[in-house]
Amino acid sequence: MDLLKKRQLKKFRYNLSTYLMIIIAYAIIMLLSFQGKISSLLNGLLVPFCTYSILAVSLNLVVGISGELSLGHAGFMCIGAFSSAIFTRYMKFLGVEGLYLFVIAIIIGAVSAAVFGLLIGIPVLRLKGDYLAIVTLAFGEIIKNIVNAIYLGFDEHGAHISLKNAMDLGLSDKGFIVIKGAQGITGTPHYSSFTAGVILLLIVVTIILNLINSRTGRNIKALRDNRIAAESVGISAMKYKLIAFIIASSMAGVAGVLYAHNLTTLTALPKNFGYNMSITILVFVVLGGMGKIRGSIIAAVILTLLPEMLRSLQDYRMLIYSIVLICVMIFTSAPSMKQYIEVAKSKLKHIRKSFSKSKEGI
Repeated sequence: MDLLKKRQLKKFRYNLSTYLMIIIAYAIIMLLSFQGKISSLLNGLLVPFCTYSILAVSLNLVVGISGELSLGHAGFMCIGAFSSAIFTRYMKFLGVEGLYLFVIAIIIGAVSAAVFGLLIGIPVLRLKGDYLAIVTLAFGEIIKNIVNAIYLGFDEHGAHISLKNAMDLGLSDKGFIVIKGAQGITGTPHYSSFTAGVILLLIVVTIILNLINSRTGRNIKALRDNRIAAESVGISAMKYKLIAFIIASSMAGVAGVLYAHNLTTLTALPKNFGYNMSITILVFVVLGGMGKIRGSIIAAVILTLLPEMLRSLQDYRMLIYSIVLICVMIFTSAPSMKQYIEVAKSKLKHIRKSFSKSKEGI
């Protein structure tokens, strides 16, 4: 019983420290912003910080907690971004605007990505290892290319879709084009903000942490650790892996909504929703620690900020960025470093106990 209480207390402290980290960082940035001490560069990165943190946390549910390698996370982000942007752009054409539309757009983006997560997850999660990674990678590329090929418009007769060109839509004089093929969507309402991003990040972190600490989360981790043993006691591998995959997909859709409404023009370029984006999100997860929610957030913020800080070096900044990544991975994965971290944790724990006893003595 004492062991159970200790585990619960440890989880509570971890969850609380994660929330405090986000809230304190938000408070510091807002305070500096009110004082005018935030540079234009950092101000432009505030929403991306939240976007990439949500993506990293959601992918960690699949890769770190579930133990499946998915490389199609950018595809779900793309679905959430474009489905929500179509809705808000159409509402703007009708003359309807307001922040409540952003809430509806978030729901639309999350549900759309979750539906695709279900449709893709049912056949894909039957695969394992490299096969799963290849199929999810192909899915992300297919979604990006389909969006680049679509022309979508609306008029009084409803929606018109074409895969040829805008003239082929056959819109009336009162109609308008939403998606212009590779040119994407223009005029998307700017609803995203740092405050909205932090709120969404806190909601996502809450959902993930509660899922991890629930019975469903324990079943997911049991399947990750030993699938044969877990299935032998009646745990359905397909059911629980699909739950994790759908939740992660929906959260990637939420990140896509935040991303889409931070831009005036939304395009499905390879750098936005392609293979490189999926790999970048995976790097956040690996560098932050598999299954470590707080680590994913920290890694996402640092690795988003680092290339911008090195921008003055021009030709060498990505080289330095790559070297830093390699050094950090070697440093954190070295056995001696892991041993040093464990020793530091034990010393910190001893200091905390000594401090508690001294307070009781006083």
